[in-house]
Amino acid sequence: MKKILLPLVLAVSIGSAHAGWLDALGFGKATTNSTATAGLAALSQTQMAGGLKEALGNGLQHAVASLGKEGGFLTNVAVKIPMPQKLQTVEKTLRALKQDKLADDFIATMNHAAEQAVPAAAAVFGDAVKQMSIEDAKSVLTGPQDAATQFFRRTTQTNLYTRFLPIVQQATAKTGVTSAYKNMIAKVSGGSGLGGTLGGLASNYLGTDALDVDAYVTNQTLDGLFKMVAEEEKQIRENPVARTTDLMKQVFGAVGK
Repeated sequence: MKKILLPLVLAVSIGSAHAGWLDALGFGKATTNSTATAGLAALSQTQMAGGLKEALGNGLQHAVASLGKEGGFLTNVAVKIPMPQKLQTVEKTLRALKQDKLADDFIATMNHAAEQAVPAAAAVFGDAVKQMSIEDAKSVLTGPQDAATQFFRRTTQTNLYTRFLPIVQQATAKTGVTSAYKNMIAKVSGGSGLGGTLGGLASNYLGTDALDVDAYVTNQTLDGLFKMVAEEEKQIRENPVARTTDLMKQVFGAVGK
């Protein structure tokens, strides 16, 4: 759950007034319907919202910081973007031809493009947090370990895709994804020996969708981001040590997570 609030912190601003933050979230006078009201009943709405804010802020800040840097995707096996499925035959052929560098370069350029897109998530998450109702917030606090992740994926994925895609397109152009792709396919499709026998590989194994590398990278970026958000949320729910402030300890202790 840690993860989800960085957007709020970035979009609404860390230094914004506490009351203003609560207003933006819609925490005014609502009553609760949650299944775990006993613990939360002992907390004021200000405490509950504040603890949620801190948790989400810390979590998303860590997710964006860890992914949106050089090597953020490429060196993290949990989110590293692999060769597209329809290009895996190409990859195997390249490695059989001892052309590992071509395959590795293509994978690296895709991952570097993803790293450049992630920071744009802040504003989108911030908008989603502002629209969160009191019922949404209580559902997140008392729901399953990935309740916050589910909420934000449901409410932000379309906007995130729209925001990420042009950044990925610019990044792939700068990092040479298209060039790396062409070099890789050219090596497999042409030449003599094993490569020469695979001249029709591109048409046989590469559907038109497989050529849309930007869409593939964008979707993989989203998957990686939400995977990190889910890990952070799980940590703060299960591990008291991850609750780094007194307010977070108070709020998440109250919901028994």
